Amino acid sequence: MVLVLKNSKDIKKVKELLAERQSKKDFDAKKFCGTLKVDEDALVIQRRLRDEWN
Repeated sequence: MVLVLKNSKDIKKVKELLAERQSKKDFDAKKFCGTLKVDEDALVIQRRLRDEWN
């Protein structure tokens, strides 16, 4: 996306709009650690899935 600002009023307006937006929280991958229980080796699963494309 390209935004063309022609004067300082536009810059101030954009800053105000950005300040009002809520920031997104970072994704916490640690909370999902260990939730997938697999009896098979992950590399074997990955190879099997890739072979499905052929």
